[in-house]
Amino acid sequence: MTIALEVMGAYKTFYEEDDENRRPWWRIWQRQPRRLVTAVDRVSFHVKQGECYGILGPNGSGKSTLIRLISTLLLPDAGTVRVFGMDVVERQLEVRRLINRVSVDAAFFKKLSAVENLNYAARLYGMDMQEARKRAGAIMERMGLESKKWRSPLENLSRGQQQKVAIARALMTSPVLVLLDEPTTGLDPKSKRDVQDYILEVQRIQNTTVILTSHDMAESERLCQRLAIIHDGKFVAEGTTAQLKVRYGGRNLEDVFFTA
Repeated sequence: MTIALEVMGAYKTFYEEDDENRRPWWRIWQRQPRRLVTAVDRVSFHVKQGECYGILGPNGSGKSTLIRLISTLLLPDAGTVRVFGMDVVERQLEVRRLINRVSVDAAFFKKLSAVENLNYAARLYGMDMQEARKRAGAIMERMGLESKKWRSPLENLSRGQQQKVAIARALMTSPVLVLLDEPTTGLDPKSKRDVQDYILEVQRIQNTTVILTSHDMAESERLCQRLAIIHDGKFVAEGTTAQLKVRYGGRNLEDVFFTA
């Protein structure tokens, strides 16, 4: 059994200042002491190669911070994160070649078209451009993005259409580990199902490992072999959907989520 991702005691804190709008007017010019916030609190888990592992939690629970730690966008204050045995701090560039990430707030060159953004990403990953164009087109078509939209500036596309381009950008590089941070947010039900089907297809055919964060319980239950529930930066539950239903006595994953 190959371990694709191993997280051991991951810990990340931030300092934040109080919102100025909540201060009394007579203290508005006083500098407020910064507050230490623990975003990820000694989290440990592992994911096998080819597995889809879901991380569920309310807003502000630490899901996106954990994804950023895995993707090397943030460095842990303590603990270790390894991708296929490689430490994400010591071997950042090597790890980045193996992974790709889709976030709910995907960044693009908004004046460029979908095709131009995907070509740029392909060059960054050293892909053959002819193969990259063919693969990107096949993915966008598979997810129902009309070809007439491919050459429109991203700023002219809807939120859901932009998200489809983000998913195409991540999957066309054939990463061995895909980090999907609320990937189907903003998609209509048909588009959401198309994306889910494609993720399952990629996982099955390419043995791709997937880490998914989502607020969609039905999506998580459909895609994930195992799930964890995070609250205040800590994992409070972990297991298969069936195991969690038995443990918490829920009829569905939503019941399990609220009980946990």
